[in-house]
Amino acid sequence: MANFTFDLNELELEDFGSWPLPIKAFLVVGLAIVVFILGFCIDTQKSLSILENTQKTEVELKSQYEKKYHRAVNLAAYREQLNLMKVSFGDLLRQLPEKTEVPSLVEDISQQGVAAGLEFKSIKLLAEKRVDFYVELPIELTLVGGYHQLAEFVSNVAALSRIVTLHNFSIVPLDEVKDGSKLLMTMTVKTYRYTSEHEEVKPT
Repeated sequence: MANFTFDLNELELEDFGSWPLPIKAFLVVGLAIVVFILGFCIDTQKSLSILENTQKTEVELKSQYEKKYHRAVNLAAYREQLNLMKVSFGDLLRQLPEKTEVPSLVEDISQQGVAAGLEFKSIKLLAEKRVDFYVELPIELTLVGGYHQLAEFVSNVAALSRIVTLHNFSIVPLDEVKDGSKLLMTMTVKTYRYTSEHEEVKPT
């Protein structure tokens, strides 16, 4: 068998065609292996990325399924709760006075002040203000009386059957009374009425 020897330094890329057959075969096989490894790595990385995205989607779908399943299982309870809320909401709406009831409400507030021994300096209806499905009806009051009388009045107004809230308190000693036994109190009483979405709210 003939000995095959070669010097790598003598090989030139331009003369690839004249290279010995074993060298060309080795080089082709080596390039094929490199290409195969690179292709495998790229394809594997792409597959891993697809797998990761698929796993994330699976987790999201499971979460959505669990939420929908929970809602479906509790649908009857939700409907019952909704009916109870509608009943409660209706009860609250019935506590909101109609527009025609405002004068009687002002009269109720005045009676509470008189019963507490207070003197009314002024009762002023302010402009209505729409808030979502209801309208605020503010009434500005200025009263004179002792501390305990004022406290009794506030307590009685808060106990009215209609929804009434008290805001913007201001209490100062009455100037003409030197001993400070009488106080001047200014407050805003707000009551509320239900309004339809298309009703136009006009200033009072």
